[in-house]
Amino acid sequence: MYTKILLLSVLAVTAVPFLIDNAFGHGLGGDVAPPLSFGDMEVTVFTQLDPSDITVGQVDSANLSVRFYDTLTDVNLDQVTYRVEMWRDGDLLARSLFYDKDGTLNVEIKPKMGCAADKKWKCTQYYGELEGTSGGLFARGEGRPIIDGPIFDKGGLYNIKVDIEGATSPKVLVAEPLSFETFVSIAQEQNFFIQTASAEELPVTVKTYYDDVNNFEYSKSSHKISFKMPFDWTPEYVELVQVVHQEIRVPKSFDPYSAETSFVGYVDGVKVDQRALLIDPYSSETENIVHFLITGNELKRINDELGPSHQTSGEMFFELMPEGAVQKNSFNVTFENGYTAFIAWDTKYGAGQEIPFEFSFFNASGELVKDAIYAYALADPQGKQFNVVTGDTPEEFVGVKALEGISTEPIYIPTEGMYTLYLTLTGEGFFNYDTFYPGQHIFEVGSAGASTSSTVPVSSVVSIPEWVKNNAGWWAAGEIDDNTFANGIQYLIKEGIIAV
Repeated sequence: MYTKILLLSVLAVTAVPFLIDNAFGHGLGGDVAPPLSFGDMEVTVFTQLDPSDITVGQVDSANLSVRFYDTLTDVNLDQVTYRVEMWRDGDLLARSLFYDKDGTLNVEIKPKMGCAADKKWKCTQYYGELEGTSGGLFARGEGRPIIDGPIFDKGGLYNIKVDIEGATSPKVLVAEPLSFETFVSIAQEQNFFIQTASAEELPVTVKTYYDDVNNFEYSKSSHKISFKMPFDWTPEYVELVQVVHQEIRVPKSFDPYSAETSFVGYVDGVKVDQRALLIDPYSSETENIVHFLITGNELKRINDELGPSHQTSGEMFFELMPEGAVQKNSFNVTFENGYTAFIAWDTKYGAGQEIPFEFSFFNASGELVKDAIYAYALADPQGKQFNVVTGDTPEEFVGVKALEGISTEPIYIPTEGMYTLYLTLTGEGFFNYDTFYPGQHIFEVGSAGASTSSTVPVSSVVSIPEWVKNNAGWWAAGEIDDNTFANGIQYLIKEGIIAV
């Protein structure tokens, strides 16, 4: 089994190991089905869209990749016969047999608008060569089989069902087809207007990744925006949902929704976790974007809080309300690959509290890195490490994922003083990097309500001279005295290798 080890060094004294299979993760444009036993293997299907973030009407072609592999070795099974079905809202859109030699099937999807048939699959057409034994569609060379139909013509959650009917040879059929289900979200934009207290009409866009929204309303007094969306709250269905994603896009000229505003969000009257709301002032020159990212665990919590009667409501009610302007402390961390992380927190929080730190990741061109994956740890003023975060899904990827390039991490800071953040980029999208990129920064945390903007930048890579390592070993063994070893530490401070 291929593993990676990431070491975050704390002044060459302590280390944090991160272990990971070279497997894949989830995203709005991709999903991994639960594995099934197949001989001495644990096999699964990974489906991925390219582009991963598709908005209705903005693409005329997309690639659907279906990978069949053993999770224990991360190796594809070859010569696979797939039966692929695509569904939306209980309607079958496409169904066909495909064949691929190397275990990763690529199919071109061409959205077709205006299907008037009572059964959508009747509008779908398929193109490609037939493999003589399996009967599956395939394409020679760099080509791909094509599905041309009413697919991705409407926003929402698409269910991709895959049956593996044969593997290792076109002639070898499995005793019983191996059935997998995955889900991908397609975005759709809906345009509304709000009338401000000055009678000005401003455009507001709701970008929904799940279903059409309705009952859009705006309150002039509280500046609250609310809307509803059809949703199945039954526990069996909620168990399948990875995330419900909505974007509210408001003109930057509208002060109540400025980038310096804090927000509170509710779903069906229940206040959502602070991490479910992400503020993005970076992606658009004219709009500020507020993301609702309601995870499956958050959906279960809402269901539990509201009780069994809530499971039959059939809809989801969103409320977003600005709380007021905020002042923030912030600093940057730069990585060797040219990427940058911007870390900020509201000055109303301070020592002795759980502080919601905001992490935003940018590539070398200054663009947000969607699905950035990162791990982190902190060290207190005495150098003691705490709050090591490597993620909850080590079988998929190291660290946690910032789906929109932005995430919030609540971290308890016990006392005032200078803290060190050890931050490592471990992957992007659906993949772990072959090389992890560490960075670090020393920053100050003061009392609640105080602005403590002074920070000490630290090189992203700490290099300890070999002679100091030798001195440390001799000193630990009692072969040199304290003064000699202290001289070495003083040299590191003088040369800026250690910041005090």
